[in-house]
Amino acid sequence: MGASRIPLRMADNDPVVFMPSNEPYLGRATVEKFDKAIVICLNTNYALAKRSRQAGLSELQVAGCQLIPQGIKLALSIRELVRQGYLFAARVLMRSLIERVAIIFYLGQHPDQLSAWGRGWKHRDRPSLSTMLQELGDRRLKHIAIDSSFTSEYNSLTHGDPASAVFNLTFGEQGEPIFGVSKDLKSPEVCDRVCSEATVWLSELLLTATRLFPEAEGRAV
Repeated sequence: MGASRIPLRMADNDPVVFMPSNEPYLGRATVEKFDKAIVICLNTNYALAKRSRQAGLSELQVAGCQLIPQGIKLALSIRELVRQGYLFAARVLMRSLIERVAIIFYLGQHPDQLSAWGRGWKHRDRPSLSTMLQELGDRRLKHIAIDSSFTSEYNSLTHGDPASAVFNLTFGEQGEPIFGVSKDLKSPEVCDRVCSEATVWLSELLLTATRLFPEAEGRAV
């Protein structure tokens, strides 16, 4: 996995809480791109919020009014976890973000499934995440290899099976492998992956939002 060697304890001069001016991965291109996507998405959400509170929404728009804000909030949470160096936790949350993007896309393609979603999206009624992602990949994200290994990784991170341990592997002061419990401040490659993936999924959520509420697209700044 190429995990960086980091000390068991934070350095004495490392702050307990990082701010935007001193966060550990400040200046990385992937972080900057993620930040820009967040700003655009928040502006777009602000533009469409008024319309979402009006009467006459379609079933799909009602679903979007619930799922899209959840997705944005998850993206903001991932960003804060990156700022604080909790990269493992950021990856765990990624599945929740991906699932919301997949659901709203799938409902748009299969409006007959809106009633199942409205009934609570019970496990026996809903398609698997793998099925929804495969369709999303075939139609919109053809540059991403969405296969069984893609979803199995996120399932492991979420459910805590033995395969998830590798994503929390770091190295101690003597080079010994350990499973970390705190901040990971020296793994830029992991930071880049988290931010790059989050940017893709947040951008897809933004595209879905503008298609559900097209009148908001021209007013986003």
